[in-house]
Amino acid sequence: MTNSKLRFGFPLAVALATASAAAVAQQATVSGDAQIKANVVKSLDRHPELRAPNLISVQTRGGVVYLNGQVSAGQQSATAETVAERTPGVTRVVNSISISR
Repeated sequence: MTNSKLRFGFPLAVALATASAAAVAQQATVSGDAQIKANVVKSLDRHPELRAPNLISVQTRGGVVYLNGQVSAGQQSATAETVAERTPGVTRVVNSISISR
């Protein structure tokens, strides 16, 4: 009986511990992503040339920042990308900002 409990109980405990650790790691990533996004948005707001009528949205996943929206000049898109790249915690920037004419 003891051998059977050990055979099934130990793998179950390992599986539960692994799942719990993965959930904690995912929560830390989500929390980190939220902070990175907030920091990128705050940094973008410091650049008047990126404000209205320009529209830039920021999403973050796993430290990767995704920039979307429209600006009126190519330099504004480049500025937004540079600002995002310089934000602590950002591992990569995907710039999908389009230029309106």
